Amino acid sequence: MKSHNLFSYFFTLAIFVSAFILSGVGAVGQEKYEHKAKNKEFCSGNNYNSSDKVSFNEKREYTAAATGSLTVDGGRNGGIKVAGDNRSDVLVRACVNTWATTDEAAKALAADIKIATGSLIKADSGNGDENWSVSYEILVPRNTNLKLNAHNGGISIKSVEGALEFETTNGGVSLSDVAGEVRGRTTNGGVNVALSGNSWKGSGLDVTTTNGGVNLTMPASYAANIETGTTNGGFRSDIPALNVDQEDYKGTGRHSRATRLNTVLNGGGAPIRVITTNGGIRIGSTEKSEKY
Repeated sequence: MKSHNLFSYFFTLAIFVSAFILSGVGAVGQEKYEHKAKNKEFCSGNNYNSSDKVSFNEKREYTAAATGSLTVDGGRNGGIKVAGDNRSDVLVRACVNTWATTDEAAKALAADIKIATGSLIKADSGNGDENWSVSYEILVPRNTNLKLNAHNGGISIKSVEGALEFETTNGGVSLSDVAGEVRGRTTNGGVNVALSGNSWKGSGLDVTTTNGGVNLTMPASYAANIETGTTNGGFRSDIPALNVDQEDYKGTGRHSRATRLNTVLNGGGAPIRVITTNGGIRIGSTEKSEKY
């Protein structure tokens, strides 16, 4: 699979997921997919064979000193997952994937990939950026500033507090139990945000996607200034205070509904902004989710 074909694959997948969510909100299917992904071991089952290529993958593990800030570059085809932990250093797990015409060539390509693991985590190869990818699973101290960049890969952040900045082009975004100043975007990918506690700790959250659904989950008692909206997509909320009347929809046709919600919830608090252009929006109650 050549790099341009890999790009086409990720782009098609992103559009497919977005179209699926646009057909309603697609929450049930999305939750099943996320459950399956969470239970898949990192860097397992990534090998493939095609008519002209075979692949090779290996997991590498490093530790680095924590500096309070971390930048991760996923390159052309790598995803990034970062989780906060009670630790004083940074643990980096890297999944190296290569593809070539023979097993030997694929292994040789992997051997040529070098990964920098200081305050900047980035993979490089003397063969350019084609026919390989490196994805990351990283554990950091809970109070860490992050800057994450990917192109054809998803971004996930869990249990981290700080100045969190991220961007990807073709990939979903998942945020859980985060705090601080959090800003990011994806172009082709869904956004999943899970809020916990009674209110946001820090200056706020601002996440956008162009082609992808939004799944926002929080306790019904959460205090914040909530802003969400879509230009083309459905809307559903399990929290009565975060709902819209049918007449608030604008446009015509099932897939031409513009919805905007900007409201003070439970007395207000930090701004929580999650916006999509082409995708459905689902707001879920933590209490309701725990019943199932």
